[in-house]
Amino acid sequence: MAVLLQAEAIDSGRIWLLLGTIGLVLGTGYFVRAGWGETEATKRKLSAVTVAVAAIGGLAYLLLALGYGAMTVRYGGETHTVYWLHFVDWLLTLPLILLALAVLAAGTRRTAAALVGFAASMVVLGLATVLTDRGMAGLDPDTLRIALFGASVLAYLGVLGLLIRPLSRAAAERSTEVAMLFSMLRNVVIVLLGLYPVVWLLGHVLNVLPTTGLLLAYLLVDLLVKVGFGTLLLRADTPVDEPTNTKPRTLGG
Repeated sequence: MAVLLQAEAIDSGRIWLLLGTIGLVLGTGYFVRAGWGETEATKRKLSAVTVAVAAIGGLAYLLLALGYGAMTVRYGGETHTVYWLHFVDWLLTLPLILLALAVLAAGTRRTAAALVGFAASMVVLGLATVLTDRGMAGLDPDTLRIALFGASVLAYLGVLGLLIRPLSRAAAERSTEVAMLFSMLRNVVIVLLGLYPVVWLLGHVLNVLPTTGLLLAYLLVDLLVKVGFGTLLLRADTPVDEPTNTKPRTLGG
């Protein structure tokens, strides 16, 4: 901690990383307490997911604040700092959040696997976008980066399609309360996940946001996704272990 408090180590970017660490650690503690003693099997699974998401995010922010997980890439005649550990964090946490929705809706394992695949592709393609500094297959670097960004957006649309169609139908087959809870959380996730490509486009493709502004934007979105979503999920009083229609290979049962 002494290293973090050295005057020369404190800049606005480091402050955002420290605030992210504190916020996610507090979120982890809250989720542990909220889920402690939970008797419903499905809610125990969902509680474990919220704890894991916040804890992974908190660890990533701590490592970033300590100076790990960053590298420089040169393109467009300029040197850019890429915090690649953010992408590792999202690669682990975004699929967990989507799996929580699949568990809540009692979706099939096939749908859950597709969700994880699309989410992972979205993150990996995003990392490729910010690390690309040379052309490929006849495309110049800028065109290739735009193409990779477009492919990542398509993966995001794949996530949306699965949330809106098969998982919404699965949730509708449960109780009215579960269906309403899923619908609310689904809409929150769709909006919040949509913020990542926007921030990413502004910071990594259009270069509108400076590095410190990019870190602040990611901090705000991360707190909303990792703490906000979990808080809404755990504070809901809806019983989720109710009998459902017979459906094979579901996650919620």
